[in-house]
This record gives sequence, C-alpha cells and structure tokens, in this order.
Amino acid sequence: MWTPDDIPDLTGSTAVVTGANGGIGLATASRLAGRGARVIVTARDLARGEAAVKAVRAETPGARIEPRVLDLADLGSVRGFAAAFDEPIDILVNNAGIGMIPRRTTADGFEMQFGTNHLGHFALTGLLLPHLLARPGARVVTVSSDAHSLGRIDFDDLGLERRYGRFSAYGRSKLANLLFTLELQRRAGDRLLSVATHPGATATGIMKLGVLTRPAGALMRLALQSPDRGAIPSLYAATSPEVTGGRFIGPGPKTLTPSPKALDETVARRLWEASEELTGVRFETITQHS
Repeated sequence: MWTPDDIPDLTGSTAVVTGANGGIGLATASRLAGRGARVIVTARDLARGEAAVKAVRAETPGARIEPRVLDLADLGSVRGFAAAFDEPIDILVNNAGIGMIPRRTTADGFEMQFGTNHLGHFALTGLLLPHLLARPGARVVTVSSDAHSLGRIDFDDLGLERRYGRFSAYGRSKLANLLFTLELQRRAGDRLLSVATHPGATATGIMKLGVLTRPAGALMRLALQSPDRGAIPSLYAATSPEVTGGRFIGPGPKTLTPSPKALDETVARRLWEASEELTGVRFETITQHS
C-alpha cells in the first residue's frame, strides 16, 4: 500500500498549497517540503503562515518553504497573489476550505462556502494556469469530499438567497470542486493532470461551530483521523506516478467513484461558464471544451 514514504524526490519542483497554515494543508506542505520541493504556504494571515513555516523547518531543517498571504474569499487577494508569481509551478493543491457555517458572503458578495471553496480556487487555478502549463506533467489537486453527493447546483439561486442550509451549502461547494476538477481535465487534455481528493473524516479546523468549537474540536480529535492521515490522498494525487487525470482519490489511498451528478458534463460546462462570469477569470490558454 502506498504511503508518504513513497513520495519521490521532488528537488527542483515548486508546489503551492492553499490553506496550509494548519490541518491537512500543513501536513501536505510539510511532506512535500520534506521530499525536497520548494513549497509556497498560503494563509489568510501572514503570522499564521509564518508559524506554519517555522513548524515545518523545525521538523525538516533546510526545508525550502515560505509563506504568502492569500484570502480565497477575496478575488482581489487572489489576483494579487497570482500577479506576484513569476515562476513555473509543478503542483497546485487547492486545499483551503470552510464548512458548515451560517450564511454569510465573501468580499465580492458570493455565498461564503461556494465563494471560498469553489470560486476562489477556480480563479486561482485560472490565473496560475500559465505557470502550471510551463511544467510538463504539472498537477492540480483539488480537495473535495464525499459530502459532494449531498450537494446540488441550482443555477437560479447560486447565491443561496432563497434557501440556505449550512450542510447542504457545504455539499454544494464540494460538488462544485469535483465538477471543476473533471471539467478542467477535459479541457486541458494531456497538458496537465487534474485530480480531486476526499481526505476522509479528519480532525481539522474547517468547521466553525461558534461556542461549540472548542468542545467539538476536542471530541473530533478523539474520534477522527489525524491531519497527517487526512493528507495522504492529496499527497498521493500530487506525487504518485500511478495517478492519471480525472480521478477522485480517497483514503487508502484508492480511487473512488463520484456520484452521478458530479459526472454530468452539461452541468460542469454550465458551472464553468458561470464561474468565469462571476470571477472574471477565463482559462484562455487551454483548449476549449467542445
């Protein structure tokens, strides 16, 4: 069975991991750096990013890792991050996420879970695409969830203004992640690998439960797997030579079968077009899907 010890030597490669100041993102960044990759850790707050980098360097002295500020709930921040990038990227891990929160909106007025988990990563990937295509075999790994099966894309209410449920909204954002992953692979062809992952039930800070956060977090740490184990599907998807584009990788790691709604190409194309309109980001450097 594949383990992180099977990650090949990544010396000379560059990886970007979003939301890597803690949880699965930090575990992913740490392992990639430990195998020689130069890793860009993104966080909404620079101090948290610096703390994450310090933790990785304590474990792996000499690790080539650095923090940069990125707020996926603010397209201005996404554009600023991408504009400052001037080098090829071998691995982009779209890991950051928020889940199960009361309804609120991003800086651009999008429903927060959809805006952060999907639209923020859609825009980031599109803006970084030239840097990815500069590396043959570059990979885009997008963290989804088995909760995608609970989601539904209502194009008449993308802002969830008429009906909002914190769990159904999370499922919708994860369904959007999968639809995006598969559509990106169809459009990119053999120019890059686009892979989705489901980490499994992991003790992370993704759920914001208000006054219940601290006790709930303590229970989660007891009942759920560690971030190190939750990172395994992402690490496998990002580095294993056995991985092919368009796969959905879950715990094991093993290939999962997405729900039928994640395989609906008509919905995927429509979501892609809506995401381009909402974000203003167009993937002009890859072949358009016919």
